[in-house]
Amino acid sequence: MTISLNRISFSFLCFLLLIFSCKQQEEKAKFKIERSKELAIKNKVHNQLLDIEKEQGWRLLFDGKTLDGWHLFNKPDSTSFSAWEVKDGAIYCNATDESRVFGDLVTNTEFENFELQFEWQMGLRGNGGVFINVQETPVYRATYETGPEYQLLDPEHSDTNTPMKRPGCLWGLYPQTNEAKANPTGQWNTAKIVQQDGQIQFYLNGILTAEADLTSPEWSKTVAESNFRDRPAFGRATQGKIALQNWYFESWFRDIKIRELR
Repeated sequence: MTISLNRISFSFLCFLLLIFSCKQQEEKAKFKIERSKELAIKNKVHNQLLDIEKEQGWRLLFDGKTLDGWHLFNKPDSTSFSAWEVKDGAIYCNATDESRVFGDLVTNTEFENFELQFEWQMGLRGNGGVFINVQETPVYRATYETGPEYQLLDPEHSDTNTPMKRPGCLWGLYPQTNEAKANPTGQWNTAKIVQQDGQIQFYLNGILTAEADLTSPEWSKTVAESNFRDRPAFGRATQGKIALQNWYFESWFRDIKIRELR
C-alpha cells in the first residue's frame, strides 16, 4: 500500500512539474513575441519605402531630411524662412515663432486619382488639417478656399466632441462616418486619404471616417448649405495640390507617401 501511495505521489509531482514547465515555456514564448513587437515598433525605419511598396507604385512626398517637393502656398521663395522645418525626421511646424514666415505648406505637384498615407501628431490641444485638390493661383488667398480638409485634432482640444470637427472628418461638412479617436497627445496617428474619379475616403487609425462624391448633387447641396457657400471654387476640383495647414499649433508629419491610381 505504501509503495502504491509513493508511486501516486511521484506521478502527481511529475504532473505538477510538467504543468509548471509548460507554463514557463508559454510565458517565455509570449514575452518573446511581445518583445519582438516592441523592438519592431522601436526600430521601425521612417520615411523610407520597402521594395514591395516601390513595386506597388508608392513614392515618398517627404524624404525625412529636406522640404524638397514642398513650398509655401503662393510664397514659394519664402519656404526656407517659414514656420515649417525638418526636425527629428519629421516635417515640423513651429507655429509659435513669430519671426518666421507663416503659410500652409503645399506640394509642388498636383494629384488626381491617388492614395495618400501619412503619420501625424499635434501639440497639446492642437488643431490642424490636410487639404486636397488645392488650387494654387493668386486668385485664392488660402488653401481652404478650394480644398476639402481632413481634420487633424489633438484629443485634448475642445472641438473633439463637435461632430463636424472631430479628427478624420471632412471638416465643417460631415460628421465621422464611423467613430474614431486620435491617439493621446505625444503619440503618432496614421491617416489615409483615397480619391478616385472624385470619390474620396478618409481613414483615421485604420477606421473609415469620411466618404463623399465631389461630383454628386448631394455634395453640391451640402457645400451650398455650409460655411463654404461663399467660396464658389470650394470642393469643385478633383485634381490639385496637397497642403499641410499652418494654424497656430505645433504639428508633426512623417512617412508621407502616395501612389497614383488608374
